[in-house]
Amino acid sequence: MAGAMPAKAAAATTTWWQWRPQISGESLVLLSALYFSLFSNGAFWHAAIAHPLAQWRFVLSLFLVVTALHALLLGLVTNRWIAKPLLTALLLATAVASHYMSAYGVYLDADMLRNVLHTDSKESGELLSPRLLIPLAWSLLPIVLLWRVRLRRRRWPRALAARAGFLLAMALVAACGVMLSSQDFSTLFRSQREVRYLVAPANYVVSLSNVLLSSPPGPKKALLPIGLDARQAHETGKPRLLLLVVGETARARNWGLNGYARQTTPELARIPGLINFPQVTACGSSTEVSLPCMFSPYGRRDYDEGRIRDHQSLLHVLDHAGIATLWRDNQSGCKGVCDKLPIERLDDARDTELCNGKRCLDGILLKGLQAQLSPVKGDRVVVLHQLGNHGPNYFERYPPAFKRFTPTCDNPELGRCEREHIVNAYDNALLYTDHVLAQAIGFLRQQTAYDTALIYVSDHGESLGEKGLFLHGVPYAIAPQEQTRVPMVMWFSPGFIGDSGLDLDCLRRRAAQPASHDNLFPSVLGLLQVRTEVYRPADDLFAACRAPAWTG
Repeated sequence: MAGAMPAKAAAATTTWWQWRPQISGESLVLLSALYFSLFSNGAFWHAAIAHPLAQWRFVLSLFLVVTALHALLLGLVTNRWIAKPLLTALLLATAVASHYMSAYGVYLDADMLRNVLHTDSKESGELLSPRLLIPLAWSLLPIVLLWRVRLRRRRWPRALAARAGFLLAMALVAACGVMLSSQDFSTLFRSQREVRYLVAPANYVVSLSNVLLSSPPGPKKALLPIGLDARQAHETGKPRLLLLVVGETARARNWGLNGYARQTTPELARIPGLINFPQVTACGSSTEVSLPCMFSPYGRRDYDEGRIRDHQSLLHVLDHAGIATLWRDNQSGCKGVCDKLPIERLDDARDTELCNGKRCLDGILLKGLQAQLSPVKGDRVVVLHQLGNHGPNYFERYPPAFKRFTPTCDNPELGRCEREHIVNAYDNALLYTDHVLAQAIGFLRQQTAYDTALIYVSDHGESLGEKGLFLHGVPYAIAPQEQTRVPMVMWFSPGFIGDSGLDLDCLRRRAAQPASHDNLFPSVLGLLQVRTEVYRPADDLFAACRAPAWTG
């Protein structure tokens, strides 16, 4: 009896290794589509179906449509030679995509795929966690089964006919699925159109295709010029220095100056003459969208992504007018805004006080700045691009002295932290931004060779667990206000106020009204008295608050 057990085990092993079922390519495609519908779309099902039992008819309808459409997509691109490698790649990629959609509530539209493609190793490293191994390990079982099956060989006329019939059948199934619950479909895609960006793997495959088609390989084209007629009217008095600080992921809701329950901006609150704008809307919900948009003359009002990315920015117009610009970066670059203009990358600095070998605190943006301002030759604009509150590692965005709200979430896997702990870490990072901005204003006060000013505005906001969302990048049409409302503050030296003819009381009244990133381009041009055909006085925040003699 004892000898029979090993024999049975050996037989079972032999049977497993000999198990090589033969199926058609169409059967493999259909099985793969069923797997994706059942096991890779938790975020989609959660968003689309509120009451599964009560909505059973719509659940069946969606299941038929999602499965059939994936089968159609796969059926169009697979053949016997590439089916297994392609499906293996899709299974692994979909496991990763499903993890991030469920863990952070992200939508994989073209903007998000563009963010992914332009993410540097530091950002991607912070998003990698041990929990990612779970969905990857889960995907190994279907991958093993995939490589055990054999695909049936057929002559090409028969194979072509079979594939055509399969595609027609899947199209009919999709159509039947829609007709089964057409009213529910209409309601869903009228009120939640962006839910389609949760259907994996079709979401990232289609979005990636759109991104690649809009950015064909080859040498990057030169940006189309704008504002070549730019001329500066300012000719008298001291040169002027404008420090334009671009924040990262700071949201208006947690900004102390906006009336937040916590004072996250104590140092700014003590600075006399500071102007705070509490109602500012961002161009986008991600850096990849907002940064080019806020420096563009087209903005969100006339939003055209291709037009924005193909044309020069505010900095180029300033350069045409003879105003020197410098971009100092502690993040992932200027996204084309400073193309072929001076840029200083500080994110890889080797400063033992402010850098830890992976990232640098935003204080690095002020270090060595004085040396960049000499000798004095006319007006200057320096952009400081912050790391700010870049998630999910909020706990690494500030030094220990600013850990005032505790306990904090010290884990990049935000879903494993209490929400109040996440908010504590986020608010500590805002405290440090407040400190850096106060230091920047102190630096500007010491500039005797310039009349100085500072404008700070964040690129977009951040979700901290509201409605199950974390981080940012939700499609703009459905992005919550946490991701689209941002803080903005301004400060002007007495010399700058006098030289520019600014009425601060008027500006404070204007600050109480809604503003947006669309105001940045014309406001900077107006502030520096740059005349050009691309200047829009109606959107200049300062236009009504300058004496007539200073209005261009």
